[in-house]
Amino acid sequence: MTQAVDDRVGMEYLQSVPRKVVTVYLPLGIFLFVLLFPFYWMGVTSFKPNEELLSREANPFWVVNPTLAHFHKLLFETSYPAWLWNTVLVSVVATFASLAASVLAAYAIERLRFSGAKQVGLSIFLAYLVPPSILFIPLATIVFELGLFDTRWALILTYPTFLIPFSTWLLMGYFRSIPYELEECALIDGATRWQILTKIILPLAVPGLISAGIFAFTLSWNEFIYALTFVSSSEVKTVPVGVVTELVEGDVYHWGSLMAGALLGSLPVAFVYSFFVEYYVSGLTGSVKE
Repeated sequence: MTQAVDDRVGMEYLQSVPRKVVTVYLPLGIFLFVLLFPFYWMGVTSFKPNEELLSREANPFWVVNPTLAHFHKLLFETSYPAWLWNTVLVSVVATFASLAASVLAAYAIERLRFSGAKQVGLSIFLAYLVPPSILFIPLATIVFELGLFDTRWALILTYPTFLIPFSTWLLMGYFRSIPYELEECALIDGATRWQILTKIILPLAVPGLISAGIFAFTLSWNEFIYALTFVSSSEVKTVPVGVVTELVEGDVYHWGSLMAGALLGSLPVAFVYSFFVEYYVSGLTGSVKE
């Protein structure tokens, strides 16, 4: 009863309009401005003709004579469609491979009782903290020795090195929130561990799987260091590397095409987040519940 009264008194603090503006609307407005302004700037620059981009008298925040010339150059005069396909293929395959490995690892650590399980889980998460700028040196040697240099497989096989540790840690927290009594009942009824995983745990862990999948897909989509190191041919490059290396010629920056490429490259990730944001939040909440 006392807690309910305290909550009601706390909410009454926001009843007045000035307090609500200062404590709610103003911080939200600043946050939205900082978050969305880069996308607005990319959109404005993408539709500006070169005359407006290079003119000091033109309004930098608005487009007077919009044009699609930058998108035409990007889609028909560069290898951007191939870069986009490479990015989608590498991200999707690496994400599913990482999720498959993470599910098995997280379930084994959390549900199969063996000595050192907590230490194994901690070591997997600590592996995620190793900077990619250090790992790409030995990985480059391995990729070259296997003959995978300048191929999509070089990225598909190296991306899980930083996707699996965090996805495993995230799924460990979510599996921990699922009651163990469900598995005990299934074991009594004669179910195998594989049946328990596929028919009980995974259906209940869909929000956690989506959360880990979104994280892995986003990280794969935006990855730059490995894609820059392991790929050199233009037709094999991904969007982050292709846009930067192919649309910058010496000291000449094709800003319109650069911003158009960045804008188109950010749309798939925004599309994924917009459809699965509820599952993403619930997955993160479940992972830190205990």
